Formats: sequence, C-alpha cells, structure tokens
Amino acid sequence: MNITVDTNTQHSIYHLMTQTVMPRPVAWVLTESAESNYNLAPFSFFTPVCSEPPLLMFSVGKKPNGDPKDTVTNALRTEKLVIHIASMEMAEIVTRTSATLEHGESELIANQLMTETFDGFELPKLKGCSIAFGCRLYKTDEIGDNNQTLVFAKIEEVYIDDSVIDHTRHDRLIIDALKVNPLGRLGGIEYGKVTEVVLVQRPA
Repeated sequence: MNITVDTNTQHSIYHLMTQTVMPRPVAWVLTESAESNYNLAPFSFFTPVCSEPPLLMFSVGKKPNGDPKDTVTNALRTEKLVIHIASMEMAEIVTRTSATLEHGESELIANQLMTETFDGFELPKLKGCSIAFGCRLYKTDEIGDNNQTLVFAKIEEVYIDDSVIDHTRHDRLIIDALKVNPLGRLGGIEYGKVTEVVLVQRPA
C-alpha cells in the first residue's frame, strides 16, 4: 500500500503517523499554574534533541477550542517544568491526565496523584516515577497550519530511582530498561512495553 499524503485530511494523516511511528516515549509533564496548583499532561511527540545544551523537545497541539494548552501557558509564564518517564503500570492514569480541564483545574487533584520534593529543583516531581527531568524552558516554536507548539526544555536536574540503576557497572551509568518498564505509545488507544533488551555491538 502506498499513501499519498496530499490527498488525505489532517486527521487521517495524524492517525497514520501515530500508527506507524512507534513506539513513542511519553513525556508526562508537570507545570505550575497561576492558581498555585499543578498541571499534568502526557505528550507522545517527544524526544531528546541535543546534549550540549541538554535539551528535550515535545510537541503540543491546541485545545479543542483553539486555545493554547495549559502546559504551554504555564511553561511560558514560569519557565519551569518537570518531565517524567511513566511506567507501563501507569498507562491508565497517564491517559486520564490527557483529558481537557478548565484552566487552573489540577489533573493531580482530579486523579489523586501525589508529589514529592525534587531535590535541587524548584518544582516537585510525581511519586512513583523512576525517572524525572527538572527542566528550564529553553524556547518554543510554532509550526504547521494548526500552530503546533514545539517546547524545548533544558535539563537542569535529573532524578533516577536507585532501583532501576545497574550497580554492577562502575564505568558508566546504566539504566535497566526492564525495571523502568517505560510506557510506549502506539496508535489509537494502544500502548506497548519493553519485554526484551537486545545487545547489538556498534561498528568500530
């Protein structure tokens, strides 16, 4: 099957991309609202893009009414955000935090999620996530006909739970992917998980 993009609607192309670019990591992003509570939302158009400076990027669409999503509004105002790597066990709660709430309503309160102090960073992190990045907003960019927002976040502090670190290696940091059990986004309502790690040597 060949598909010519120009003959399809934006919705069908979005569906095509999410069905074929997989698995995608999920950025579960916490920001602080002007109402002094916390917003939490997942984004699967997400990737590291640079190591000097250390940057993560995620892409954010608009609310159904065309307004910016709260994650973008909050990040632009405070310039702070915490990006979590959720586990497969959290798939249902991650999905629930994707619901559109009124600005100022907290997904953490709505879903009874707890936070804890993130040592070395101003915002807290979620309890239960084995990896979290304390980030400063680096820049945003608007692209596409629907003004999709690219959010570039500079990593300032990283939390890694000791339980997912391979302590048998002392030459470099090794994270046990099976213990992290990261949530992978597929198409539609589907998620996938890491069930096996395969070692492939790079060419010299």
